[in-house]
Amino acid sequence: MPTRLLHTHAGILCDRDAQLSHFLSSQQYRELVAQCKTCDRDQQKELIHTEVSRYFQYVTLSHRWGVGEPSLRDIVGQKIYSMSATGGLGKLQGFCAVACEWDYLWAWSDTCCIDKYSSAEVQETIGSMFAWYRQSALTIVYLSDVPDTGSLGSSKWLTRGWTLQELLAPRTVLFYTQNWTLYKNLTSSNHKMDVAVLEELEKETRIEPRFLTDFSPGIDDARSRLQWASLRRTTRPEDTIYSLFGIFNVHLPVLYGESAEHALGRLLTEIVSQSGDISVLDWVGEPSPFHSCFPAHITSYQRLPTPPPYRDAEEQSPAI
Repeated sequence: MPTRLLHTHAGILCDRDAQLSHFLSSQQYRELVAQCKTCDRDQQKELIHTEVSRYFQYVTLSHRWGVGEPSLRDIVGQKIYSMSATGGLGKLQGFCAVACEWDYLWAWSDTCCIDKYSSAEVQETIGSMFAWYRQSALTIVYLSDVPDTGSLGSSKWLTRGWTLQELLAPRTVLFYTQNWTLYKNLTSSNHKMDVAVLEELEKETRIEPRFLTDFSPGIDDARSRLQWASLRRTTRPEDTIYSLFGIFNVHLPVLYGESAEHALGRLLTEIVSQSGDISVLDWVGEPSPFHSCFPAHITSYQRLPTPPPYRDAEEQSPAI
Protein backbone atom coordinates (compact mmCIF):
# COMPACT_ATOMS: atom_id res chain seq x y z
CA MET A 1 0.00 0.00 0.00
CA PRO A 2 1.40 3.46 -0.87
CA THR A 3 2.80 5.60 1.94
CA ARG A 4 0.70 8.63 1.00
CA LEU A 5 -2.89 8.72 -0.21
CA LEU A 6 -5.30 11.47 -1.18
CA HIS A 7 -8.44 11.70 0.93
CA THR A 8 -10.98 12.12 -1.85
CA HIS A 9 -13.72 13.70 0.26
CA ALA A 10 -11.55 16.31 1.97
CA GLY A 11 -9.12 16.74 -0.92
CA ILE A 12 -6.04 16.51 1.28
CA LEU A 13 -2.87 14.44 1.09
CA CYS A 14 -2.44 12.07 4.04
CA ASP A 15 0.61 10.21 5.27
CA ARG A 16 0.29 6.97 7.25
CA ASP A 17 -0.32 8.75 10.57
CA ALA A 18 -3.06 10.91 9.05
CA GLN A 19 -4.66 7.88 7.41
CA LEU A 20 -4.74 6.08 10.74
CA SER A 21 -6.20 9.14 12.44
CA HIS A 22 -9.03 9.27 9.91
CA PHE A 23 -9.75 5.60 10.48
CA LEU A 24 -9.80 5.90 14.28
CA SER A 25 -12.32 8.73 14.06
CA SER A 26 -14.55 6.98 11.52
CA GLN A 27 -17.92 5.30 11.90
CA GLN A 28 -16.37 2.14 10.46
CA TYR A 29 -13.92 1.99 13.36
CA ARG A 30 -16.65 2.42 15.98
CA GLU A 31 -18.70 -0.34 14.37
CA LEU A 32 -15.63 -2.58 14.23
CA VAL A 33 -14.94 -2.11 17.94
CA ALA A 34 -18.54 -2.98 18.76
CA GLN A 35 -18.44 -6.12 16.60
CA CYS A 36 -15.16 -7.30 18.09
CA LYS A 37 -16.69 -7.35 21.56
CA THR A 38 -18.91 -10.25 20.51
CA CYS A 39 -16.18 -12.31 18.78
CA ASP A 40 -13.43 -14.68 19.87
CA ARG A 41 -9.79 -13.87 19.11
CA ASP A 42 -9.61 -15.66 15.74
CA GLN A 43 -12.83 -14.04 14.58
CA GLN A 44 -11.53 -10.67 15.71
CA LYS A 45 -8.37 -11.04 13.61
CA GLU A 46 -10.37 -11.97 10.53
CA LEU A 47 -12.89 -9.18 11.08
CA ILE A 48 -10.19 -6.56 11.66
CA HIS A 49 -8.32 -7.60 8.53
CA THR A 50 -11.50 -7.50 6.44
CA GLU A 51 -12.74 -4.13 7.70
CA VAL A 52 -9.37 -2.37 7.64
CA SER A 53 -8.72 -3.63 4.10
CA ARG A 54 -12.14 -2.41 3.03
CA TYR A 55 -11.67 1.00 4.62
CA PHE A 56 -8.31 1.58 2.92
CA GLN A 57 -9.31 0.49 -0.58
CA TYR A 58 -7.79 3.01 -2.96
CA VAL A 59 -8.01 4.10 -6.59
CA THR A 60 -4.95 4.68 -8.76
CA LEU A 61 -4.59 7.14 -11.63
CA SER A 62 -2.98 6.22 -14.93
CA HIS A 63 -2.37 9.11 -17.30
CA ARG A 64 0.09 10.84 -19.59
CA TRP A 65 1.99 13.57 -17.82
CA GLY A 66 1.34 17.11 -19.05
CA VAL A 67 2.21 20.69 -18.22
CA GLY A 68 1.84 21.89 -14.64
CA GLU A 69 1.54 18.56 -12.85
CA PRO A 70 1.31 19.21 -9.08
CA SER A 71 4.12 17.85 -6.93
CA LEU A 72 4.04 16.70 -3.32
CA ARG A 73 5.34 20.10 -2.22
CA ASP A 74 2.62 21.89 -4.18
CA ILE A 75 -0.29 20.25 -2.38
CA VAL A 76 0.96 19.19 1.06
CA GLY A 77 -1.15 21.00 3.66
CA GLN A 78 -3.56 22.22 0.96
CA LYS A 79 -7.11 21.28 -0.02
CA ILE A 80 -6.88 20.45 -3.69
CA TYR A 81 -10.52 21.36 -4.36
CA SER A 82 -9.77 24.92 -3.25
CA MET A 83 -6.81 25.31 -5.59
CA SER A 84 -6.84 26.64 -9.13
CA ALA A 85 -8.26 24.04 -11.53
CA THR A 86 -5.63 24.63 -14.19
CA GLY A 87 -3.29 22.13 -15.84
CA GLY A 88 -2.44 19.12 -13.79
CA LEU A 89 -4.35 20.34 -10.74
CA GLY A 90 -7.58 20.26 -12.71
CA LYS A 91 -6.80 16.68 -13.71
CA LEU A 92 -6.06 15.75 -10.08
CA GLN A 93 -9.35 17.31 -8.95
CA GLY A 94 -11.25 15.45 -11.66
CA PHE A 95 -9.60 12.17 -10.69
CA CYS A 96 -10.46 12.56 -7.00
CA ALA A 97 -14.02 13.57 -7.87
CA VAL A 98 -14.50 10.45 -10.02
CA ALA A 99 -13.04 8.28 -7.23
CA CYS A 100 -15.65 9.83 -4.90
CA GLU A 101 -18.40 9.06 -7.39
CA TRP A 102 -17.35 5.41 -7.25
CA ASP A 103 -17.51 5.65 -3.45
CA TYR A 104 -13.78 5.33 -2.75
CA LEU A 105 -12.29 7.34 0.09
CA TRP A 106 -8.63 7.07 -0.93
CA ALA A 107 -6.73 7.73 -4.16
CA TRP A 108 -3.15 7.69 -5.40
CA SER A 109 -1.45 9.65 -8.18
CA ASP A 110 2.18 9.39 -9.26
CA THR A 111 2.38 13.18 -9.57
CA CYS A 112 1.90 14.30 -5.97
CA CYS A 113 1.97 11.22 -3.74
CA ILE A 114 5.73 10.69 -4.12
CA ASP A 115 8.59 12.80 -2.77
CA LYS A 116 10.68 12.94 -5.93
CA TYR A 117 13.46 14.73 -4.06
CA SER A 118 14.10 11.58 -2.00
CA SER A 119 16.16 9.07 -3.99
CA ALA A 120 15.30 6.34 -1.47
CA GLU A 121 11.58 6.97 -1.92
CA VAL A 122 11.88 7.03 -5.70
CA GLN A 123 13.70 3.68 -5.58
CA GLU A 124 11.01 2.21 -3.32
CA THR A 125 8.23 3.57 -5.51
CA ILE A 126 9.65 2.14 -8.75
CA GLY A 127 10.08 -1.21 -7.02
CA SER A 128 6.55 -1.15 -5.60
CA MET A 129 4.49 0.51 -8.29
CA PHE A 130 3.37 -2.65 -10.07
CA ALA A 131 2.15 -4.08 -6.75
CA TRP A 132 0.36 -0.83 -5.89
CA TYR A 133 -1.58 -0.88 -9.16
CA ARG A 134 -2.27 -4.59 -8.76
CA GLN A 135 -3.60 -4.08 -5.20
CA SER A 136 -5.75 -1.06 -6.09
CA ALA A 137 -9.51 -1.52 -6.08
CA LEU A 138 -9.75 0.42 -9.35
CA THR A 139 -7.45 2.14 -11.82
CA ILE A 140 -8.82 5.15 -13.64
CA VAL A 141 -7.14 5.77 -16.99
CA TYR A 142 -7.47 9.40 -18.04
CA LEU A 143 -7.15 9.89 -21.80
CA SER A 144 -6.49 13.62 -22.00
CA ASP A 145 -6.23 13.59 -25.80
CA VAL A 146 -9.37 11.57 -26.57
CA PRO A 147 -12.64 13.51 -27.06
CA ASP A 148 -15.97 11.98 -26.11
CA THR A 149 -16.45 10.57 -29.61
CA GLY A 150 -12.78 9.67 -30.06
CA SER A 151 -10.95 6.38 -30.20
CA LEU A 152 -8.71 4.80 -27.58
CA GLY A 153 -6.26 3.86 -30.31
CA SER A 154 -5.48 7.51 -31.07
CA SER A 155 -4.27 8.27 -27.53
CA LYS A 156 -0.61 8.86 -26.76
CA TRP A 157 -1.27 7.08 -23.48
CA LEU A 158 -0.63 3.88 -25.44
CA THR A 159 2.86 5.06 -26.46
CA ARG A 160 4.30 5.88 -23.02
CA GLY A 161 6.62 3.57 -21.13
CA TRP A 162 5.17 3.73 -17.63
CA THR A 163 1.61 3.14 -18.81
CA LEU A 164 2.44 -0.40 -19.93
CA GLN A 165 2.56 -1.70 -16.36
CA GLU A 166 -0.42 0.54 -15.53
CA LEU A 167 -2.35 -1.36 -18.20
CA LEU A 168 -1.17 -4.83 -17.19
CA ALA A 169 -1.11 -4.64 -13.39
CA PRO A 170 -4.65 -3.55 -12.38
CA ARG A 171 -7.45 -6.07 -12.31
CA THR A 172 -10.14 -3.41 -12.71
CA VAL A 173 -9.80 -0.46 -15.12
CA LEU A 174 -12.09 2.30 -16.33
CA PHE A 175 -11.16 4.56 -19.26
CA TYR A 176 -12.22 8.22 -19.17
CA THR A 177 -12.05 10.72 -22.01
CA GLN A 178 -10.74 14.30 -21.78
CA ASN A 179 -14.03 15.61 -20.35
CA TRP A 180 -14.12 12.91 -17.65
CA THR A 181 -16.78 10.92 -19.48
CA LEU A 182 -16.65 7.14 -19.49
CA TYR A 183 -15.14 5.90 -22.73
CA LYS A 184 -17.92 5.24 -25.27
CA ASN A 185 -20.35 5.67 -22.35
CA LEU A 186 -19.64 2.08 -21.35
CA THR A 187 -21.53 1.17 -18.21
CA SER A 188 -19.40 -1.86 -17.36
CA SER A 189 -17.68 -1.70 -13.97
CA ASN A 190 -14.48 -3.03 -15.58
CA HIS A 191 -13.48 -2.08 -19.11
CA LYS A 192 -10.91 -4.89 -19.08
CA MET A 193 -13.83 -7.27 -19.40
CA ASP A 194 -15.40 -5.43 -22.36
CA VAL A 195 -14.82 -7.39 -25.58
CA ALA A 196 -14.74 -4.30 -27.82
CA VAL A 197 -12.21 -2.51 -25.59
CA LEU A 198 -10.01 -5.61 -25.44
CA GLU A 199 -10.06 -5.85 -29.23
CA GLU A 200 -8.96 -2.22 -29.50
CA LEU A 201 -6.20 -2.72 -26.96
CA GLU A 202 -4.93 -5.88 -28.66
CA LYS A 203 -4.85 -4.15 -32.04
CA GLU A 204 -2.89 -1.16 -30.72
CA THR A 205 -0.54 -2.89 -28.28
CA ARG A 206 -0.14 -6.34 -29.88
CA ILE A 207 -0.79 -7.84 -26.45
CA GLU A 208 -3.12 -10.82 -26.32
CA PRO A 209 -6.32 -10.39 -24.27
CA ARG A 210 -5.30 -13.19 -21.89
CA PHE A 211 -2.36 -11.05 -20.75
CA LEU A 212 -4.47 -7.89 -20.56
CA THR A 213 -7.01 -9.50 -18.26
CA ASP A 214 -4.84 -11.81 -16.18
CA PHE A 215 -1.19 -10.80 -16.31
CA SER A 216 1.41 -12.37 -14.01
CA PRO A 217 4.66 -10.46 -13.48
CA GLY A 218 7.82 -12.43 -14.01
CA ILE A 219 10.45 -13.44 -16.54
CA ASP A 220 8.36 -15.98 -18.43
CA ASP A 221 8.07 -15.26 -22.16
CA ALA A 222 10.58 -12.42 -21.75
CA ARG A 223 11.02 -11.84 -25.48
CA SER A 224 7.32 -11.04 -25.97
CA ARG A 225 7.33 -8.63 -23.02
CA LEU A 226 10.29 -6.79 -24.47
CA GLN A 227 8.45 -6.54 -27.77
CA TRP A 228 5.44 -4.93 -26.02
CA ALA A 229 7.74 -2.29 -24.53
CA SER A 230 9.77 -1.67 -27.69
CA LEU A 231 7.27 0.78 -29.17
CA ARG A 232 6.99 2.92 -26.04
CA ARG A 233 8.93 5.99 -24.93
CA THR A 234 9.69 7.89 -21.73
CA THR A 235 10.95 11.41 -21.11
CA ARG A 236 14.13 10.08 -19.51
CA PRO A 237 15.56 7.29 -21.70
CA GLU A 238 16.56 5.07 -18.77
CA ASP A 239 12.95 5.13 -17.49
CA THR A 240 11.99 3.00 -20.48
CA ILE A 241 13.88 0.21 -18.75
CA TYR A 242 13.00 1.06 -15.13
CA SER A 243 9.32 0.92 -16.07
CA LEU A 244 9.79 -2.78 -16.84
CA PHE A 245 11.20 -3.82 -13.45
CA GLY A 246 7.71 -4.55 -12.08
CA ILE A 247 6.59 -6.35 -15.22
CA PHE A 248 9.56 -8.71 -14.99
CA ASN A 249 9.40 -8.78 -11.19
CA VAL A 250 13.10 -8.01 -10.86
CA HIS A 251 14.69 -5.96 -8.10
CA LEU A 252 17.51 -3.84 -9.46
CA PRO A 253 18.91 -0.50 -8.32
CA VAL A 254 17.58 2.61 -10.03
CA LEU A 255 20.60 4.60 -11.22
CA TYR A 256 19.39 7.85 -12.76
CA GLY A 257 22.12 9.26 -14.95
CA GLU A 258 23.16 5.92 -16.42
CA SER A 259 22.63 5.39 -20.13
CA ALA A 260 19.56 3.55 -21.37
CA GLU A 261 21.94 1.03 -22.99
CA HIS A 262 23.49 0.24 -19.60
CA ALA A 263 20.08 -0.01 -17.91
CA LEU A 264 18.85 -2.38 -20.62
CA GLY A 265 22.02 -4.45 -20.30
CA ARG A 266 21.51 -4.82 -16.54
CA LEU A 267 17.88 -5.90 -17.05
CA LEU A 268 18.74 -8.45 -19.76
CA THR A 269 21.58 -9.85 -17.67
CA GLU A 270 19.17 -10.36 -14.77
CA ILE A 271 16.59 -12.05 -17.01
CA VAL A 272 19.15 -14.47 -18.50
CA SER A 273 20.78 -15.21 -15.14
CA GLN A 274 17.43 -15.98 -13.49
CA SER A 275 15.82 -17.94 -16.30
CA GLY A 276 18.45 -19.04 -18.78
CA ASP A 277 16.04 -17.75 -21.45
CA ILE A 278 18.15 -16.91 -24.50
CA SER A 279 15.17 -15.68 -26.52
CA VAL A 280 16.21 -12.17 -25.42
CA LEU A 281 19.17 -12.59 -27.78
CA ASP A 282 16.69 -12.60 -30.69
CA TRP A 283 16.96 -8.99 -31.86
CA VAL A 284 17.92 -6.90 -34.88
CA GLY A 285 19.89 -3.68 -34.62
CA GLU A 286 22.94 -2.07 -33.08
CA PRO A 287 24.89 -4.05 -30.47
CA SER A 288 25.20 -2.65 -26.98
CA PRO A 289 28.43 -1.27 -25.50
CA PHE A 290 27.30 -3.08 -22.32
CA HIS A 291 27.65 -6.47 -24.05
CA SER A 292 27.71 -7.26 -27.75
CA CYS A 293 25.16 -10.05 -27.30
CA PHE A 294 22.58 -7.47 -26.22
CA PRO A 295 21.01 -4.70 -28.29
CA ALA A 296 21.83 -1.06 -27.62
CA HIS A 297 18.17 -0.06 -27.79
CA ILE A 298 14.91 -1.71 -26.76
CA THR A 299 13.54 -0.79 -30.20
CA SER A 300 15.56 -3.75 -31.50
CA TYR A 301 12.79 -5.98 -30.14
CA GLN A 302 10.03 -4.47 -32.30
CA ARG A 303 10.09 -7.46 -34.64
CA LEU A 304 7.91 -10.29 -33.41
CA PRO A 305 9.81 -13.20 -31.80
CA THR A 306 11.23 -15.76 -34.21
CA PRO A 307 9.25 -19.02 -33.94
CA PRO A 308 11.24 -22.16 -33.10
CA PRO A 309 12.39 -24.14 -36.16
CA TYR A 310 9.90 -26.67 -37.43
CA ARG A 311 10.87 -30.30 -37.07
CA ASP A 312 8.90 -32.90 -39.02
CA ALA A 313 7.97 -36.28 -37.60
CA GLU A 314 10.97 -38.00 -39.20
CA GLU A 315 13.40 -35.56 -37.60
CA GLN A 316 11.73 -35.95 -34.23
CA SER A 317 11.90 -39.76 -34.28
CA PRO A 318 14.91 -41.22 -32.47
CA ALA A 319 17.42 -43.08 -34.58
CA ILE A 320 17.16 -46.87 -34.35
